Amino acid sequence: MRLTALLERNPVVRLPISSILPADSPRLDGERADHIRLLIESDAHFPPIVVHRATMRVIDGMHRLRAATLRGDKSIDVRFFDGAAEDAFVVAVEMNVRHGLPLSLSDRKAAAARIVTEHPELSDRAISPITGLSARSVRAVRDQLTDNNERESSRVGRDGRVRPLNSASGRELAAALLLENPDASLREIARAAGLAPSTVMDVRDRLRYGQDPVPSSQRRTKKNAGRAQKAAAPSSARAVITKDPVADWTALQRLRKDPSLRFSETGRVLLNWLSSQPEREKWQALLSNIPPHCVESVLQVAQANARAWEEFTEQLKGALGESRVAIG
Repeated sequence: MRLTALLERNPVVRLPISSILPADSPRLDGERADHIRLLIESDAHFPPIVVHRATMRVIDGMHRLRAATLRGDKSIDVRFFDGAAEDAFVVAVEMNVRHGLPLSLSDRKAAAARIVTEHPELSDRAISPITGLSARSVRAVRDQLTDNNERESSRVGRDGRVRPLNSASGRELAAALLLENPDASLREIARAAGLAPSTVMDVRDRLRYGQDPVPSSQRRTKKNAGRAQKAAAPSSARAVITKDPVADWTALQRLRKDPSLRFSETGRVLLNWLSSQPEREKWQALLSNIPPHCVESVLQVAQANARAWEEFTEQLKGALGESRVAIG
């Protein structure tokens, strides 16, 4: 589902103009004065502008906001967008491409460069309709920004499905997980490695016959293979439950990029929960700066949160066990 489609579910509200901040605009040259004058002279009731709820910044409608301000309006109709700041920019580009004052070619290329940088998992064809550029043009923008040796291993297409560009690193990770967790189901390993279950089955069969889990046609240069093996080194944990901070961060990043979570309300709630973990590097600074009279209250809340997470973890383990029975 496109991010802009989610806006239709949100009601229109009337807000004071003074409470709204300027846009993180895809327009390199900002608003056009002549277009603002035309809007003022029309004396029409403006359609609702779109505002990012978390930051109160305009996503779409800066010309309408400027015109309303200059003609003396104190409030304006708003439709909120709930989502990450980088997703808000995607919505801004898509909406400005589809209606209103068109974005220039330079605007659209700059927007494509930013989207490729912030959402490298999106395919060229997925970015194409957002920016109004052809997939080939998006490819050219990506090539200017991306080192061939640092390309991502998968992309999210227009249908929201994740497709690997080169499954070699995924196969190596699947092989490590299969060796460490021989009782894990194919689907569980597939989810952890970002592969199709059929590919994991092929990896398992190759391991049984003592073959390289990565076919020679997919084997990359020694330098890149070394990187993948380092990333795929098994930890002391079970398939998708790890105590490796780097692996934890990688898993969180993978979840943040999953369209089924990012584009649903319950998914975004889950991501917010999972992202609230305190950073170990900052623990000491936080501990040493807690006022003495607050320590007991902080401890009480922290322990309550820990108990809640323990209960959530136990229920999650139960759900994982049920899925293994159902799938395996």
